[in-house]
Amino acid sequence: MALRKADIIKSIGKQLGLPKDKSKDIVESVLETIKQTLVNGEEVKISGFGKFYIIEKKARNGRNPHTGEHIIISRYSF
Repeated sequence: MALRKADIIKSIGKQLGLPKDKSKDIVESVLETIKQTLVNGEEVKISGFGKFYIIEKKARNGRNPHTGEHIIISRYSF
């Protein structure tokens, strides 16, 4: 089973005794901080968890598996 953002929000709310909207704000803020750090070209290191960085690849052709539509996949992937 995959861990979804909604699961993280629920878990944080339960652990900290916060309402869902407050725990959602916390999770969104953390994820946005990580995203902006990566977009600025910096790495994100979370001790005991992992290291995140952007790998630049050439743009390439792809296909939407649901519709079969041909698309261009960006050189940046998050």
